[in-house]
Amino acid sequence: SSCIDSILFSDIDKATIEVLIVDGDSSDKTVEIVKKYAEKYSFIKLLKNEKKIIPVAMNIGIQNARGEYIIRIDAHSVYPKDYFTKLLYWSKKLDADNVGGICLTDVKNKNPKTESIKAVFSHKLGVGGGDYRGKIDKPKKSNTVPFGCFKRDALLQYGYFDERLERTEDLEINKRFINNGGRVYLVPDASFTYYAKERLRDLAKKSYNTGKWIMLHPYYTKSFQALHIHHLIPLAFVISLILPFFVSLVYSKFYIFSLLSLISYSMIIFFISFKMKHKDNSFFYLVLTFMTLHFFYGLGSIVGIGKSIINYIRGKYEFFKPSK
Repeated sequence: SSCIDSILFSDIDKATIEVLIVDGDSSDKTVEIVKKYAEKYSFIKLLKNEKKIIPVAMNIGIQNARGEYIIRIDAHSVYPKDYFTKLLYWSKKLDADNVGGICLTDVKNKNPKTESIKAVFSHKLGVGGGDYRGKIDKPKKSNTVPFGCFKRDALLQYGYFDERLERTEDLEINKRFINNGGRVYLVPDASFTYYAKERLRDLAKKSYNTGKWIMLHPYYTKSFQALHIHHLIPLAFVISLILPFFVSLVYSKFYIFSLLSLISYSMIIFFISFKMKHKDNSFFYLVLTFMTLHFFYGLGSIVGIGKSIINYIRGKYEFFKPSK
């Protein structure tokens, strides 16, 4: 409800908007909450996403929207009073096809563990080097932006979200816009707050799925443009642990390379965590959060590469295809 409340408290003229909330068959009280808001505010509508996939939800919203501009929002975020008006201002001023703001990370429950998670999600070693997680002084063209304010005409021209992608759909649609002459901008004075998951097992699951889909992305899009060096580092780290270990089953001393990789990585993580340590967080949880994100991202990447290879072989050779 905090997400919806932030929309209601925004300074945008409510007579000019519609809020479409697409539910993926949630098991919590989301539907009940949204229905109560919809009874009170006629511009709030509840839609259903039976496939439970994010890009499908986006496309359902787009297809049901009537406005000239479509702003994607996330239920785990809250938005400042002027967020939407600033995105619309910059979209018109820059004649942009998609405009996004800065993503600030926070946690709802404050304790040493969650403050450590927040710190890691605000550090480049934790979440990569995306400009939208830092500070910029002026609008700049960007390869991707979080969520974003889309021109309806641009979506009609360049296409909707790719429904084959369960993750990385933002990377794909923004890259497709740019490759076809579209204009994507990151702007400095529009920011929102994203609430990170607060349990390590939830972070592990999310990181694993992101790592998997970043490697499945090239298979489905037939392009490596969305891949950057920071996507490959966790993969290289996990391979450096696993590969020497299996080789050591034949050549016993090869395990030393796994050990050296783990020691080197741990020293870097310990050093950075020590520098990030303050009274509100925990050195132990800083280290554990970094390791959780990196290991499960790398593990997911290996699975993603494996699935891509299997999909390619199945597509190339008929005898791998299941019979109807």
